[in-house]
Amino acid sequence: MRPTIRGWTAVAVVALSFAMAWEFGPRALNAVVTPLLVVLVIGALTTARATRPEVRRAPVAAGFVDDRRTVEITLESASAVSATVRDAVGEGAVATDIEPVSGAETGIDESGAPTATTTLEGDDQFEYAVRLERRGDHRLGPLTITVTDVFGLFKRRFDDAETTPLLVYPRVHDLRSGPGSDLRAFVERERGDREEFDHLREYQRGDSLRDVHWKSAAKRPDADLVVTEYAADEETGSVTIAAECAPGRDDDLATAVASVAAYLLEADVSVGVTVPNGEYPPGSGPDHSHTLLAAFAVLEAGDLEDEQRRTADIVVRADADGTTVVVDGRSIPFDRLVETRRGNRQTRRASPIGRATRERADGDESGVVS
Repeated sequence: MRPTIRGWTAVAVVALSFAMAWEFGPRALNAVVTPLLVVLVIGALTTARATRPEVRRAPVAAGFVDDRRTVEITLESASAVSATVRDAVGEGAVATDIEPVSGAETGIDESGAPTATTTLEGDDQFEYAVRLERRGDHRLGPLTITVTDVFGLFKRRFDDAETTPLLVYPRVHDLRSGPGSDLRAFVERERGDREEFDHLREYQRGDSLRDVHWKSAAKRPDADLVVTEYAADEETGSVTIAAECAPGRDDDLATAVASVAAYLLEADVSVGVTVPNGEYPPGSGPDHSHTLLAAFAVLEAGDLEDEQRRTADIVVRADADGTTVVVDGRSIPFDRLVETRRGNRQTRRASPIGRATRERADGDESGVVS
Protein backbone atom coordinates (compact mmCIF):
# COMPACT_ATOMS: atom_id res chain seq x y z
CA MET A 1 0.00 0.00 0.00
CA ARG A 2 1.23 3.47 -0.84
CA PRO A 3 -0.20 6.99 -1.21
CA THR A 4 -1.45 8.24 -4.54
CA ILE A 5 -0.49 11.66 -5.92
CA ARG A 6 -3.58 13.01 -4.20
CA GLY A 7 -2.51 11.27 -0.99
CA TRP A 8 0.99 12.78 -1.16
CA THR A 9 -0.62 16.16 -1.73
CA ALA A 10 -2.74 15.71 1.41
CA VAL A 11 0.34 14.68 3.40
CA ALA A 12 2.17 17.77 2.15
CA VAL A 13 -0.75 19.98 3.19
CA VAL A 14 -0.75 18.42 6.67
CA ALA A 15 3.00 18.97 7.00
CA LEU A 16 2.64 22.57 5.86
CA SER A 17 -0.22 23.11 8.30
CA PHE A 18 1.91 21.79 11.14
CA ALA A 19 4.61 24.24 10.16
CA MET A 20 2.10 27.09 10.07
CA ALA A 21 0.68 26.05 13.45
CA TRP A 22 4.17 26.06 14.90
CA GLU A 23 4.67 29.57 13.55
CA PHE A 24 1.23 31.16 14.02
CA GLY A 25 -0.58 29.06 16.60
CA PRO A 26 -2.68 25.89 16.90
CA ARG A 27 -5.85 27.40 15.40
CA ALA A 28 -4.45 26.85 11.92
CA LEU A 29 -3.82 23.24 12.93
CA ASN A 30 -7.38 22.74 14.13
CA ALA A 31 -8.96 24.30 11.06
CA VAL A 32 -7.05 22.45 8.35
CA VAL A 33 -5.08 19.54 9.70
CA THR A 34 -7.70 17.74 11.77
CA PRO A 35 -10.12 17.02 8.86
CA LEU A 36 -7.23 15.98 6.62
CA LEU A 37 -5.83 13.68 9.28
CA VAL A 38 -9.22 12.01 9.69
CA VAL A 39 -9.54 11.51 5.92
CA LEU A 40 -6.00 10.12 5.67
CA VAL A 41 -6.58 7.66 8.50
CA ILE A 42 -9.91 6.47 7.04
CA GLY A 43 -8.38 6.12 3.58
CA ALA A 44 -5.39 4.18 4.89
CA LEU A 45 -7.55 1.82 6.98
CA THR A 46 -10.00 1.23 4.13
CA THR A 47 -7.23 0.39 1.66
CA ALA A 48 -5.32 -1.78 4.12
CA ARG A 49 -8.44 -3.83 4.91
CA ALA A 50 -9.30 -4.40 1.26
CA THR A 51 -9.15 -8.10 0.36
CA ARG A 52 -7.83 -9.54 -2.85
CA PRO A 53 -10.69 -10.02 -5.36
CA GLU A 54 -11.10 -13.56 -6.66
CA VAL A 55 -10.33 -13.82 -10.36
CA ARG A 56 -11.83 -16.39 -12.74
CA ARG A 57 -10.72 -16.41 -16.36
CA ALA A 58 -12.86 -18.07 -19.03
CA PRO A 59 -10.98 -20.13 -21.64
CA VAL A 60 -10.45 -18.51 -25.05
CA ALA A 61 -10.94 -20.60 -28.18
CA ALA A 62 -8.02 -21.14 -30.51
CA GLY A 63 -8.26 -19.38 -33.86
CA PHE A 64 -6.53 -18.34 -37.04
CA VAL A 65 -4.51 -15.20 -37.65
CA ASP A 66 -6.88 -12.19 -38.06
CA ASP A 67 -9.71 -13.92 -36.17
CA ARG A 68 -11.28 -12.09 -33.23
CA ARG A 69 -11.93 -13.46 -29.79
CA THR A 70 -13.64 -12.19 -26.62
CA VAL A 71 -11.75 -12.40 -23.32
CA GLU A 72 -14.00 -12.78 -20.28
CA ILE A 73 -12.80 -12.29 -16.70
CA THR A 74 -14.99 -12.53 -13.60
CA LEU A 75 -13.98 -10.55 -10.51
CA GLU A 76 -15.56 -11.45 -7.18
CA SER A 77 -15.00 -9.07 -4.26
CA ALA A 78 -16.20 -9.39 -0.67
CA SER A 79 -17.01 -5.69 -0.32
CA ALA A 80 -17.45 -2.65 -2.55
CA VAL A 81 -14.13 -1.15 -3.53
CA SER A 82 -12.92 1.29 -6.16
CA ALA A 83 -10.43 -0.37 -8.47
CA THR A 84 -8.58 -0.11 -11.75
CA VAL A 85 -8.36 -3.43 -13.61
CA ARG A 86 -5.62 -3.99 -16.20
CA ASP A 87 -4.96 -7.16 -18.21
CA ALA A 88 -1.71 -7.67 -20.10
CA VAL A 89 -2.02 -8.78 -23.73
CA GLY A 90 0.92 -10.72 -25.14
CA GLU A 91 2.51 -10.58 -28.57
CA GLY A 92 0.03 -12.94 -30.16
CA ALA A 93 -2.97 -10.60 -30.01
CA VAL A 94 -3.99 -6.94 -29.99
CA ALA A 95 -6.81 -5.56 -27.83
CA THR A 96 -9.36 -3.86 -30.07
CA ASP A 97 -12.38 -3.10 -27.91
CA ILE A 98 -13.61 -3.21 -24.32
CA GLU A 99 -17.13 -4.15 -23.33
CA PRO A 100 -18.71 -0.99 -21.85
CA VAL A 101 -19.52 -1.26 -18.16
CA SER A 102 -22.03 1.02 -16.48
CA GLY A 103 -20.22 3.72 -14.50
CA ALA A 104 -16.76 2.51 -15.56
CA GLU A 105 -14.01 4.33 -17.39
CA THR A 106 -12.54 1.99 -19.98
CA GLY A 107 -9.69 2.27 -22.43
CA ILE A 108 -6.47 0.78 -23.78
CA ASP A 109 -3.25 2.14 -22.28
CA GLU A 110 -0.02 2.99 -24.08
CA SER A 111 1.26 -0.58 -23.74
CA GLY A 112 -1.88 -1.97 -25.43
CA ALA A 113 -3.38 -3.38 -22.24
CA PRO A 114 -7.16 -2.97 -21.77
CA THR A 115 -8.08 -1.16 -18.53
CA ALA A 116 -11.26 -0.33 -16.65
CA THR A 117 -11.72 1.88 -13.62
CA THR A 118 -14.88 0.98 -11.73
CA THR A 119 -16.35 -0.06 -8.39
CA LEU A 120 -16.10 -3.77 -7.72
CA GLU A 121 -18.99 -5.22 -5.75
CA GLY A 122 -19.93 -8.89 -5.74
CA ASP A 123 -19.47 -10.49 -9.17
CA ASP A 124 -18.29 -8.16 -11.93
CA GLN A 125 -17.42 -8.92 -15.55
CA PHE A 126 -14.39 -7.49 -17.31
CA GLU A 127 -14.57 -8.20 -21.04
CA TYR A 128 -12.56 -7.09 -24.03
CA ALA A 129 -12.00 -8.17 -27.63
CA VAL A 130 -8.70 -9.12 -29.24
CA ARG A 131 -7.58 -9.63 -32.81
CA LEU A 132 -5.24 -12.60 -33.26
CA GLU A 133 -1.99 -11.30 -34.72
CA ARG A 134 0.75 -13.92 -34.65
CA ARG A 135 0.91 -17.68 -34.99
CA GLY A 136 1.96 -19.47 -31.82
CA ASP A 137 1.07 -20.54 -28.30
CA HIS A 138 0.53 -17.28 -26.40
CA ARG A 139 -0.82 -16.12 -23.05
CA LEU A 140 -3.29 -13.41 -22.04
CA GLY A 141 -2.57 -11.82 -18.68
CA PRO A 142 -1.61 -11.58 -15.90
CA LEU A 143 -4.27 -9.33 -14.45
CA THR A 144 -3.48 -6.50 -12.05
CA ILE A 145 -6.08 -4.91 -9.78
CA THR A 146 -5.26 -1.61 -8.09
CA VAL A 147 -7.77 -0.75 -5.35
CA THR A 148 -8.12 2.72 -3.84
CA ASP A 149 -10.06 4.25 -0.99
CA VAL A 150 -13.12 6.36 -1.65
CA PHE A 151 -11.04 9.56 -1.41
CA GLY A 152 -8.36 8.31 -3.78
CA LEU A 153 -5.56 8.90 -1.26
CA PHE A 154 -4.09 5.39 -1.04
CA LYS A 155 -3.78 2.51 -3.45
CA ARG A 156 -2.97 -1.16 -3.12
CA ARG A 157 -2.05 -3.45 -5.98
CA PHE A 158 -3.01 -7.09 -6.32
CA ASP A 159 -1.30 -9.21 -8.99
CA ASP A 160 -3.04 -12.35 -10.21
CA ALA A 161 -0.56 -14.86 -11.61
CA GLU A 162 -3.13 -16.83 -13.63
CA THR A 163 -3.08 -16.39 -17.41
CA THR A 164 -5.27 -17.60 -20.28
CA PRO A 165 -3.71 -19.79 -23.01
CA LEU A 166 -4.25 -18.47 -26.52
CA LEU A 167 -3.37 -20.75 -29.44
CA VAL A 168 -3.15 -18.96 -32.81
CA TYR A 169 -3.11 -21.04 -35.99
CA PRO A 170 -1.30 -19.93 -39.16
CA ARG A 171 -3.11 -18.53 -42.16
CA VAL A 172 -4.49 -21.25 -44.42
CA HIS A 173 -4.86 -20.49 -48.13
CA ASP A 174 -7.47 -22.00 -50.41
CA LEU A 175 -5.70 -24.16 -52.98
CA ARG A 176 -8.90 -25.29 -54.69
CA SER A 177 -9.14 -22.17 -56.88
CA GLY A 178 -5.48 -22.17 -57.92
CA PRO A 179 -3.84 -23.93 -60.88
CA GLY A 180 -2.66 -26.80 -58.68
CA SER A 181 -3.01 -29.50 -61.37
CA ASP A 182 -0.10 -31.40 -59.84
CA LEU A 183 -1.84 -31.62 -56.50
CA ARG A 184 -5.15 -32.53 -58.10
CA ALA A 185 -3.56 -35.33 -60.12
CA PHE A 186 -1.82 -36.60 -57.01
CA VAL A 187 -5.07 -36.62 -55.02
CA GLU A 188 -6.98 -38.40 -57.79
CA ARG A 189 -4.34 -41.10 -57.93
CA GLU A 190 -4.49 -41.56 -54.14
CA ARG A 191 -8.25 -41.77 -54.16
CA GLY A 192 -8.21 -44.17 -57.11
CA ASP A 193 -6.10 -46.58 -55.12
CA ARG A 194 -8.89 -46.90 -52.58
CA GLU A 195 -10.93 -49.28 -54.78
CA GLU A 196 -9.86 -52.91 -54.87
CA PHE A 197 -11.06 -55.68 -57.21
CA ASP A 198 -13.81 -57.85 -55.73
CA HIS A 199 -15.43 -60.03 -58.47
CA LEU A 200 -16.82 -60.13 -62.02
CA ARG A 201 -20.52 -60.07 -62.85
CA GLU A 202 -22.71 -59.92 -65.94
CA TYR A 203 -23.13 -56.59 -67.67
CA GLN A 204 -26.38 -54.78 -66.83
CA ARG A 205 -28.02 -51.86 -68.59
CA GLY A 206 -26.60 -48.64 -67.18
CA ASP A 207 -23.16 -50.02 -66.27
CA SER A 208 -20.27 -47.87 -67.36
CA LEU A 209 -18.22 -49.20 -70.27
CA ARG A 210 -15.13 -48.24 -68.28
CA ASP A 211 -15.95 -51.11 -65.89
CA VAL A 212 -16.21 -53.75 -68.65
CA HIS A 213 -13.53 -56.41 -68.21
CA TRP A 214 -12.44 -56.59 -71.87
CA LYS A 215 -9.83 -59.29 -71.32
CA SER A 216 -12.49 -61.71 -70.04
CA ALA A 217 -14.85 -60.67 -72.81
CA ALA A 218 -12.20 -61.48 -75.43
CA LYS A 219 -11.79 -64.97 -74.04
CA ARG A 220 -15.57 -65.60 -74.27
CA PRO A 221 -16.74 -64.04 -77.54
CA ASP A 222 -20.10 -65.83 -77.48
CA ALA A 223 -20.90 -64.94 -73.87
CA ASP A 224 -22.33 -61.79 -72.40
CA LEU A 225 -20.05 -58.99 -71.33
CA VAL A 226 -18.86 -58.92 -67.75
CA VAL A 227 -17.99 -55.94 -65.63
CA THR A 228 -15.60 -55.52 -62.74
CA GLU A 229 -17.11 -55.08 -59.29
CA TYR A 230 -14.96 -53.19 -56.79
CA ALA A 231 -14.91 -53.53 -53.03
CA ALA A 232 -15.36 -50.14 -51.47
CA ASP A 233 -12.56 -49.42 -49.07
CA GLU A 234 -13.87 -47.37 -46.17
CA GLU A 235 -10.39 -46.23 -45.23
CA THR A 236 -9.08 -43.14 -47.01
CA GLY A 237 -5.82 -43.00 -48.89
CA SER A 238 -2.85 -42.01 -46.79
CA VAL A 239 -0.36 -39.23 -47.56
CA THR A 240 2.63 -38.10 -45.53
CA ILE A 241 3.99 -34.56 -45.71
CA ALA A 242 7.55 -33.69 -44.70
CA ALA A 243 8.10 -30.00 -43.94
CA GLU A 244 11.30 -28.12 -43.12
CA CYS A 245 12.61 -24.59 -43.32
CA ALA A 246 15.59 -22.32 -42.81
CA PRO A 247 15.78 -20.10 -39.69
CA GLY A 248 13.34 -17.22 -39.86
CA ARG A 249 11.03 -18.90 -42.40
CA ASP A 250 8.89 -20.90 -39.98
CA ASP A 251 5.79 -18.72 -40.50
CA ASP A 252 5.97 -19.23 -44.27
CA LEU A 253 6.39 -22.97 -43.80
CA ALA A 254 3.49 -23.18 -41.33
CA THR A 255 1.16 -21.46 -43.79
CA ALA A 256 2.24 -23.66 -46.68
CA VAL A 257 2.04 -27.02 -44.91
CA ALA A 258 -1.30 -26.10 -43.29
CA SER A 259 -2.72 -25.14 -46.71
CA VAL A 260 -1.54 -28.36 -48.36
CA ALA A 261 -2.85 -30.46 -45.49
CA ALA A 262 -6.22 -28.70 -45.69
CA TYR A 263 -6.44 -29.43 -49.41
CA LEU A 264 -5.72 -33.11 -48.88
CA LEU A 265 -8.12 -33.49 -45.96
CA GLU A 266 -10.88 -31.91 -47.99
CA ALA A 267 -10.23 -34.54 -50.64
CA ASP A 268 -10.88 -37.28 -48.04
CA VAL A 269 -7.22 -38.26 -47.82
CA SER A 270 -5.63 -39.19 -44.50
CA VAL A 271 -2.74 -36.87 -43.76
CA GLY A 272 0.39 -37.48 -41.71
CA VAL A 273 2.96 -34.77 -41.09
CA THR A 274 6.64 -34.73 -40.15
CA VAL A 275 8.08 -31.39 -39.03
CA PRO A 276 11.36 -30.52 -37.28
CA ASN A 277 9.75 -30.48 -33.84
CA GLY A 278 7.36 -33.41 -34.16
CA GLU A 279 5.87 -36.29 -36.14
CA TYR A 280 2.14 -36.96 -36.53
CA PRO A 281 0.81 -40.23 -38.02
CA PRO A 282 -1.80 -40.18 -40.80
CA GLY A 283 -5.36 -39.51 -39.77
CA SER A 284 -8.53 -37.63 -40.68
CA GLY A 285 -11.54 -36.06 -39.05
CA PRO A 286 -12.02 -32.99 -36.83
CA ASP A 287 -9.82 -34.20 -33.98
CA HIS A 288 -6.91 -34.93 -36.31
CA SER A 289 -7.40 -31.58 -38.03
CA HIS A 290 -7.26 -29.88 -34.66
CA THR A 291 -4.08 -31.78 -33.75
CA LEU A 292 -2.37 -30.75 -36.99
CA LEU A 293 -3.38 -27.11 -36.62
CA ALA A 294 -2.02 -27.07 -33.08
CA ALA A 295 1.24 -28.52 -34.40
CA PHE A 296 1.46 -25.90 -37.15
CA ALA A 297 0.82 -23.16 -34.60
CA VAL A 298 4.06 -24.02 -32.78
CA LEU A 299 6.06 -25.26 -35.77
CA GLU A 300 9.77 -24.44 -35.48
CA ALA A 301 12.51 -23.95 -38.04
CA GLY A 302 14.87 -26.84 -38.71
CA ASP A 303 15.96 -29.56 -41.15
CA LEU A 304 14.71 -33.12 -41.47
CA GLU A 305 16.68 -36.32 -41.93
CA ASP A 306 17.25 -37.58 -45.48
CA GLU A 307 15.18 -40.67 -44.69
CA GLN A 308 12.22 -38.53 -43.61
CA ARG A 309 12.30 -36.62 -46.89
CA ARG A 310 12.72 -39.79 -48.95
CA THR A 311 9.74 -41.62 -47.43
CA ALA A 312 7.38 -38.62 -47.61
CA ASP A 313 4.84 -38.32 -50.42
CA ILE A 314 5.02 -34.51 -50.40
CA VAL A 315 7.91 -32.32 -49.24
CA VAL A 316 7.38 -28.67 -48.31
CA ARG A 317 10.41 -26.42 -47.81
CA ALA A 318 10.84 -22.71 -47.07
CA ASP A 319 14.18 -20.94 -47.45
CA ALA A 320 15.68 -17.71 -48.76
CA ASP A 321 14.55 -18.58 -52.30
CA GLY A 322 10.91 -18.98 -51.29
CA THR A 323 8.52 -21.76 -50.35
CA THR A 324 8.22 -24.83 -52.57
CA VAL A 325 6.05 -27.94 -52.61
CA VAL A 326 7.60 -31.09 -54.10
CA VAL A 327 5.02 -33.52 -55.54
CA ASP A 328 6.03 -36.57 -57.61
CA GLY A 329 9.52 -35.17 -57.96
CA ARG A 330 8.29 -31.82 -59.28
CA SER A 331 9.09 -28.65 -57.34
CA ILE A 332 6.18 -26.18 -57.39
CA PRO A 333 6.44 -22.65 -55.93
CA PHE A 334 3.81 -22.34 -53.22
CA ASP A 335 2.91 -18.85 -54.47
CA ARG A 336 1.74 -20.42 -57.73
CA LEU A 337 -0.52 -22.85 -55.90
CA VAL A 338 -2.39 -20.06 -54.10
CA GLU A 339 -2.89 -17.82 -57.12
CA THR A 340 -6.51 -17.48 -58.20
CA ARG A 341 -7.59 -16.86 -61.74
CA ARG A 342 -7.19 -13.14 -61.16
CA GLY A 343 -3.72 -13.58 -59.77
CA ASN A 344 -4.75 -12.75 -56.20
CA ARG A 345 -4.43 -14.77 -53.04
CA GLN A 346 -7.36 -16.16 -51.19
CA THR A 347 -7.32 -17.15 -47.53
CA ARG A 348 -8.96 -20.44 -46.63
CA ARG A 349 -12.21 -20.02 -44.74
CA ALA A 350 -14.01 -23.27 -45.44
CA SER A 351 -11.60 -26.18 -45.44
CA PRO A 352 -12.16 -29.14 -43.08
CA ILE A 353 -8.93 -28.38 -41.29
CA GLY A 354 -10.27 -24.93 -40.58
CA ARG A 355 -14.01 -25.53 -40.62
CA ALA A 356 -13.96 -28.30 -38.03
CA THR A 357 -11.84 -26.22 -35.71
CA ARG A 358 -14.03 -23.15 -36.22
CA GLU A 359 -17.16 -25.15 -35.41
CA ARG A 360 -15.42 -26.47 -32.30
CA ALA A 361 -14.39 -22.93 -31.35
CA ASP A 362 -17.88 -21.50 -31.93
CA GLY A 363 -19.34 -24.14 -29.66
CA ASP A 364 -16.71 -23.55 -27.04
CA GLU A 365 -17.17 -19.79 -26.96
CA SER A 366 -20.70 -20.30 -25.81
CA GLY A 367 -19.52 -22.37 -22.90
CA VAL A 368 -16.12 -23.76 -22.12
CA VAL A 369 -13.50 -23.89 -24.87
CA SER A 370 -10.75 -25.35 -27.21
